[in-house]
This record gives sequence, C-alpha cells and structure tokens, in this order.
Amino acid sequence: MARKSWIALVGAFALVTVGVTYIMGLWITPPDVFQGNLVRLIYVHPAVAWVAYLAYGVTSLASLAYLWKKTRNYKWDLLAASSAEVGVVFTALTLITGSIWGRPTWGVWWTWDARLTTTALLLVLYLGYLALRRVSEDREQRAKRSAVAALIAFIDVPIVHQSVVWWKTLHQSATVFNADLNPKIHGEMAWTLLLGFLSFTVVYVWMVIKRYDIARTQFKLEDQTVERAIKERVGTI
Repeated sequence: MARKSWIALVGAFALVTVGVTYIMGLWITPPDVFQGNLVRLIYVHPAVAWVAYLAYGVTSLASLAYLWKKTRNYKWDLLAASSAEVGVVFTALTLITGSIWGRPTWGVWWTWDARLTTTALLLVLYLGYLALRRVSEDREQRAKRSAVAALIAFIDVPIVHQSVVWWKTLHQSATVFNADLNPKIHGEMAWTLLLGFLSFTVVYVWMVIKRYDIARTQFKLEDQTVERAIKERVGTI
C-alpha cells in the first residue's frame, strides 16, 4: 500500500471513530445520576488530556534519540517538533473542555486548582519550546537546545497527572486509571470512554504524520536554498 493511501486510511479511520464516539456520547449513553448531561464531556476531556501526554512523551523520546550520538538524525528533531505542536493543540483543548465542565460544576470558568495550574504551566512550557525552535539560525544548535528544553518541560507531565493525588484539589481523581485500579465507570459509558481514547489517539497519529511531512518538506527547501546560495556565491568569485 502506497504511503499516501495508508495515511488517508488513518485519516478516514480517525474520522469514523470520532463520529461514532460523538453519536454514542450524545445519544446512546445515559445521563449521569448527579451530573446529568454534563457527564458527556467525559468522553472528550480525558481523551484529549491523554493525547497531550502521549504527544509530549513522543517529543521527549525523539529528543533523546537526537541527543544520543548513535541515533542522531534530524528526522528525530522534526518528529519532536511535530509531536509537540500537536500536543499544544490538545493541551489547549484539555483546558477548554475542562473550563466548560468546571463552569456549571464549580461555578467558575477557572480556578487556581493544582491540576488546572500545572496543566496551564505545561501549555506555557511547550509554547516556550516551540518559540525556542525559532530563535537560533544554526540548525544543529537549535536542535540540541530544543531537545534539552523538551526533556525539561516533560518533567511537568507526571506532576500534572499526580496533582490530584499529591495536593488537595477540586478536580476529581482518575476515573479509570486510579491507584486502586478500580474503574468508576461501566457499561456503554465505559466503552464510549475507551472509544474516545482510541479515536483521539488515531487523530493524533494522523496529525503528527501530516505535520511531519510539512516539516520535512520545509527542511529540504532550506537545504536547497543554502545550496543555491553557495553556488551563486561561488559563481561570483
């Protein structure tokens, strides 16, 4: 199967699974006894948060691969940047969906809760990472500095995840992956939640592939521009 074909297949699968999640979340699953229809956000909010974790994990692994001399290759740098960009999108979605849930539940759009604050910090850290990538003109220096910055920023990911355990917080504890490994959701609600995780993970994969292709094209264009400039310079001597 050609590369374009399987990428299109991934995109189609992402679209279908998101659509099925949407239908099940709105019309198949019942409202919650206490939260009513507000509970339907649970099929989106934890899933986009998980994708943000995944994206930053991939960025960190790719950064390590670039920093290690035996595996140093610019493809890892491009992958790290692509995954981080997608992660920033999903982190923003995490904060937005959380605020939508928090307004009727807590009475405010935002509060300096431990989970919310550490998640906002995570967004700022990776926005800083993306900004750092635009600072240096030297490609190798930029890649190394960015890789180190990505690894430092990732320290906040486990802090975000454990914040509801370490500090007194308004944010509820984990619904599925809790310390007791005792899921607090069952039946069609549980299946819809898991489908949400799957669908948004596939969306992440498709987005990273597309962003990586764009980054690789830009990389090649930069090389061609440099080669052309060198030829023009040599020709004038």
